[in-house]
Amino acid sequence: MTETGSAPLRDDYEERYDSGGGDSARLGRWRALCAEGKADHVAELVRALPEAPALVLEVGCGDGGLLSAMAARGVGKRREGVDISARAVALASKRPEIASVRRFDGTTLPYGDEVFQLGVLSHVLEHVPDPEPLLAEVARVCRAVVVEVPLEDNRSASRASAQRGREELGHLHRFSRSDVRELAARAGLRVARELTDPLPAAVHTFWADDIAARTKALAKAALRRGLFAAAPAAAERSFTLHYACLLEP
Repeated sequence: MTETGSAPLRDDYEERYDSGGGDSARLGRWRALCAEGKADHVAELVRALPEAPALVLEVGCGDGGLLSAMAARGVGKRREGVDISARAVALASKRPEIASVRRFDGTTLPYGDEVFQLGVLSHVLEHVPDPEPLLAEVARVCRAVVVEVPLEDNRSASRASAQRGREELGHLHRFSRSDVRELAARAGLRVARELTDPLPAAVHTFWADDIAARTKALAKAALRRGLFAAAPAAAERSFTLHYACLLEP
């Protein structure tokens, strides 16, 4: 992704992290809630590494919520982040759990080879026009990489309303599990460990603003978790799960 190619994505995220507007506090709470689940996934996956990672880099760190949640779980001794958004960098830089936050051009990371034991790309690749070069660049500077994406190649996500929702979120790709594995292989990586998550009820109900909407969201969460527990493969074909994997060379 060239600097020119990254400009629309950068501008979009500058707007998303704008501190103005009445919904900014609620959006902050939403990002914090999502960061808790993502951090649980990272903490679980890194147990497969022979040694706990000391130096951790998150690419696309946003406001730093995930890095802070990782710190609470003891992941990393020094945590750094990069992001294309100046506003996101400013927010993340205020967090004491993060040692350094830098802005980058979306293409080239300002580090040497294998500086970090762990890199994290959490809900980034679905937003990138060409994710393979970015993943390869993260693999250059990190000895192992945790990737998380939504698996949106399913029946529910095929609906027109779901497509509009993805566009509003800036999702450029509808990944399947096999898509991620193939992407990793092209970047010179293999899947060492993986997990899927149908998401907790708190995520499903967050945007429910009345009793009827909350009741519907709770029923949806229970149905999805039940199907996922009984038949994970069928669940993956039916609705969106979050997929996280540990990648190694």
